[in-house]
Amino acid sequence: MAYKISDACLSCGSCADGCPVSAISEGDGQYVIDADACLDCGSCADTCPVGAISQE
Repeated sequence: MAYKISDACLSCGSCADGCPVSAISEGDGQYVIDADACLDCGSCADTCPVGAISQE
């Protein structure tokens, strides 16, 4: 299961910086995760300062 970014996202970019496969990009108003590229490693969830990332 891929991770998903909720509406609590502050668009700080820390998740994108922490993703080892660059599966996270800036979307319209918040960052988004490409589910096909996501490795389910959890690095993004670990770096999110507001806990806006969880597994689907």
